[in-house]
Amino acid sequence: MPTRTRNVAHRVVPALAAAALALVLGGCSMDTTSPADARQEAESVDQTLAAPDSAGAPSGVDCDTAKCIALTFDAGPGKDTPRLLDTLKAKKVHATFFLLGENHVLKHPDVVRRIADEGHEVANHTWSHRRLDKLKTGEIREELSRTQDAIAEITGRRPTLMRPPQGRINDDVTKVSRELGLAQILWSATAKDYSTTDSELIKKRIVDQAGRDGIILLHDIYDGTVPAVPGIIDELKKRGYTFVTVPELLAPATANPGEVYRP
Repeated sequence: MPTRTRNVAHRVVPALAAAALALVLGGCSMDTTSPADARQEAESVDQTLAAPDSAGAPSGVDCDTAKCIALTFDAGPGKDTPRLLDTLKAKKVHATFFLLGENHVLKHPDVVRRIADEGHEVANHTWSHRRLDKLKTGEIREELSRTQDAIAEITGRRPTLMRPPQGRINDDVTKVSRELGLAQILWSATAKDYSTTDSELIKKRIVDQAGRDGIILLHDIYDGTVPAVPGIIDELKKRGYTFVTVPELLAPATANPGEVYRP
């Protein structure tokens, strides 16, 4: 079944990323909302221009005028995440981390705490990376709620964003996400860094797919990814991009639980 995506004229989705997302939502009648449309709808009901509550202070960036892009990392934290955090701190960039509960959040609580303390957005990537669209409702709820609880115990705050493994969603995933207060966040640029350790290739793939209001998907658990991040940041800054977290990309909108956001 086809999907409906709301777009704005100034944003072009790269062909590779668009094709990948078509596969993600294939067979699902799921509406999606772009960051630009979320902002426009929020402004139409006179919401405040302050960024929504997040792990860090509001950036003050207006993504209607700035060339914003969100850097996101899935499936961590891992052994290289502290080095990634050092890079982000040096580059003065905040990112969004979609964390796995089992063997990641539980194994690296100090890193999870550091992610939150340094102003990054802490989000949910399930407990054990099972495909949610293949699970029963109770299993979906367990995958998400266990990670919610683990992150809240460490940071004192429950995530408001989730990313489903492989981007696979259906009506049951949406229902449970809504119940747990989680918006579903997809992406527009991916390096497929699980398939290569070539940091230059990872950088090229991301830079080639970058677009205004884009959401970059990377994994801080693969060997080639963290070394690629400094070059990605430098090149995109050179091209006029401003890095923001996902909540900052949507501001003044607040991500609605259950809603699917993708550029």
